[in-house]
Amino acid sequence: MDRPQALLRRLWLWTALFIVGLVLSGLTAIPIRTQFEWAVSILGSDFSGGGWVPGFVARWLGTAWKGIQVADAAAPFIWYGTDWLAFGHVAIGISMWGAIEDPVRNRWLYRFAMIACVAVVPWAFVFGAVRGIPPWWRCVDSAFGVLGFIPAWLCWRWSGELERIRAASAADDART
Repeated sequence: MDRPQALLRRLWLWTALFIVGLVLSGLTAIPIRTQFEWAVSILGSDFSGGGWVPGFVARWLGTAWKGIQVADAAAPFIWYGTDWLAFGHVAIGISMWGAIEDPVRNRWLYRFAMIACVAVVPWAFVFGAVRGIPPWWRCVDSAFGVLGFIPAWLCWRWSGELERIRAASAADDART
């Protein structure tokens, strides 16, 4: 396999991985109550998992679970916001399909993805503080941006290499 084909294959794989991760992480925002119900069934109502879960994590999960129950009972419409959060992830994932179709022409999508991934960190820390989210959980949320940056950066780099190879090939063809 020649270098351009290898780059295209890599770009397709890593872009698809980015899209799948983005969509799946967004879709987890929809069944929040169900996820907590599963956690209770696995870890117990105190979220300690029989001592397996660190105390500060179990306490936070307990606090979050109580808030979910109250919101669900008093204002279930609040979950509409998380439905739209999921939609945003899906919509961004759909837009990234352009990078699969033509990673050179749509290279800007990788830059967009990198910027968005970097923006996750201050967003999580600022709004997490405003909403009373523990700092360690803000780190968990920020990790999605840090991890997402890696495939976006790799694809941005590879699409630039592919662009240079294509330009050099076109210049060679023009000379002959």
